[in-house]
Amino acid sequence: MRTTPKALAAAFALLVSPALAADFTLSSPEIANGTQLPVKQVFNGFGCSGENRSPALTWSGAPAETKSFALTVYDPDAPTGSGWWHWIVYNIPADVSALPAGAGDPDGKQLPPGARQGRTDFGAAGYGGACPPTGDPAHRYVFTVHALKVEKLDLPADPSAALVGFMLHGTEIARTSLTAYYAR
Repeated sequence: MRTTPKALAAAFALLVSPALAADFTLSSPEIANGTQLPVKQVFNGFGCSGENRSPALTWSGAPAETKSFALTVYDPDAPTGSGWWHWIVYNIPADVSALPAGAGDPDGKQLPPGARQGRTDFGAAGYGGACPPTGDPAHRYVFTVHALKVEKLDLPADPSAALVGFMLHGTEIARTSLTAYYAR
């Protein structure tokens, strides 16, 4: 029996791609999937006048083999050629299934013990809210919780979003997302 390159590529993709587990879900009492972000989650600066507060988030149904979690918030519609990273949290212990509102403060005091924040595209750690250019169509803000097969990501202090993303993709076993929108 001969295996085609297309069949090999499909088999490889199944091996390296994280599962989008149907039981693994992410929700928030402040934002709903497919709705506009409230002013609480909008940046305060660059012409935006929001509260720049990270929303409360809760997840459930992660695979049993999960050893830690990471959270990313990403705007794929930012006019940069590479999107915009709004929040990165990693090394969230496996027994944690929620982050409170305001956990994205730069001081990280409301994060679970051991959890760390990476540098966003605003240039610092901590949650940076939505602030698309005036007149742009609504941007998507994708909140994703990643279930990881390692207890900790081996990262230097103050890692960039790209470096955290690289490490996530090598250790992720499942993910769940919710997407909100914002335009001004």
